[in-house]
Amino acid sequence: MNNKLKDEHMDALFKAILTLENTEECYKFFEDLCTVLELKAMSQRMQVATMLVQKRVYSDIVAETGASTATISRVNRTLNYGSDGYALVFDRMKEESGE
Repeated sequence: MNNKLKDEHMDALFKAILTLENTEECYKFFEDLCTVLELKAMSQRMQVATMLVQKRVYSDIVAETGASTATISRVNRTLNYGSDGYALVFDRMKEESGE
């Protein structure tokens, strides 16, 4: 993890998130924690990451998500050179769905 981010407050945030047990609890917590625009941005990045993993082209991603090419490039860079957080989540989601 990026050492610039890691501190006791970030640890407390992540520990709080890990207490959430279902989607409804996530909605409640994140609605209180984030603005609508912040949540939409995170949701859009997940959608972009999903489409990039599916080898979709930028023009299709822009058309379907409304994301800028800068956002798509940033997500793509993270998929290729990041901390593998997306891969971890995608693998676990695949396991849960039985694929």
